[in-house]
Amino acid sequence: MDDAATTAPDTGPRRDAWAWRLLATGLSFSVFGVVGFLLGLFAVPVLIAIPGGRGSRRQRIRRLVRGAFRAFIGFMRSMRVLTYELQGFERLGRPGQLVVANHPSLIDVVFLIAFIPHAGCVVKRALWRNPAMALVVRAAGYVPNWPTDAMIERAADALAGGQCLIMFPEGTRTQPGLPRQFHRGAATVAIRAASTVTPVFVSVQPTTLTKHAPWYRIPRRRPHFSLAVGVDIDPAPLRDSMPAPRAARTLNEGLLAVYAGRLGGR
Repeated sequence: MDDAATTAPDTGPRRDAWAWRLLATGLSFSVFGVVGFLLGLFAVPVLIAIPGGRGSRRQRIRRLVRGAFRAFIGFMRSMRVLTYELQGFERLGRPGQLVVANHPSLIDVVFLIAFIPHAGCVVKRALWRNPAMALVVRAAGYVPNWPTDAMIERAADALAGGQCLIMFPEGTRTQPGLPRQFHRGAATVAIRAASTVTPVFVSVQPTTLTKHAPWYRIPRRRPHFSLAVGVDIDPAPLRDSMPAPRAARTLNEGLLAVYAGRLGGR
């Protein structure tokens, strides 16, 4: 899979009921916002109030979020906003597994949480200040993308506790055409605590919902999301054979090479 086509200019005539897709895209995100607000206001407090330990509460909230995200993706597909395909997702969701993915689109994380059982995720700090989402992300036990050391500690603790965790080594959505760069945070977390590291390759053709692009700037044809699971990477040999900083740097370089080989360098 090469992402050269996904970064090419979206030219040509408007196709696939463009006006309808524009309307349906706006409707989809409106529904997402309203449902998210209602879940945070009503459903999450009820699930939190059910007796049980912290782990049980976290799993209840994650099941709710996963179901809501799957419904959102199904709604977008039924409204003909997008199409998608998944490959190898049955290998995701294992205890101590760090799932890493490239980040070309706003809704990559929605796909991953929707289709990976019980997964945690490192998410942007702004959600902790969002009145509609703060309670949800806290109760679900997601990891805030705080200053690096704090984030690494919490992410490593989640993996050491047997959770599956999603991270984006790029840290934010990439802009089409720019060189791919990975921060070392995900690799550092992997060296500290992951039992295995599994890459997911996300391709969107044509590109949509990229960094700095408003939701209404939809492509001229219906976008297709492809998410394919790669080969597991065992961090133990690096962890056992060299100092942690060097091991993290080596793993990060290896991950970048894996993505360049699969998707190209941009």
